[in-house]
Amino acid sequence: MTLADRRRDAVARLLRARRISTQEELLSQVQRAGFRATQATLSRDLARLGARRVSRPEGAFYEVDGPLPAEGPPVWRGLVTAIDANASLVVVRTAAGAASAVARAVDDARLPEVLGTIAGDDTIFVAPAGEVKPRRLAARLGELLGLPVAEPSRAGSH
Repeated sequence: MTLADRRRDAVARLLRARRISTQEELLSQVQRAGFRATQATLSRDLARLGARRVSRPEGAFYEVDGPLPAEGPPVWRGLVTAIDANASLVVVRTAAGAASAVARAVDDARLPEVLGTIAGDDTIFVAPAGEVKPRRLAARLGELLGLPVAEPSRAGSH
């Protein structure tokens, strides 16, 4: 993989991890990740990745499609705080405001074990597909997002 490929991969991960509104903000994040780049370089990277600037009620930001790598990048690991499961679904807890982005990453990963996700502000409900056991799905999500799954609690849930 070339340096340019690694930089574009980093750009895609950053865009999936957080809402980035400007190329200047993206440039700062890319440089913080250890890559040298100019705004012109990032503009070409965005075009090559098929990124687009979208406008939503919560603001305008860059968006890129495509699957998440098989192993969650470090940016996801900082956003996910806990993963747990009960008899019917998996609950993923995130930093405030991060649930939508993390749920998108789970959806983009297209795991056959996942039927779908519902995200709030800091909580995601993940429905297992078919006969998949929620604990098994929780373990798989723990691998993907870089966080061990909480042990089942014996007492009442919160």
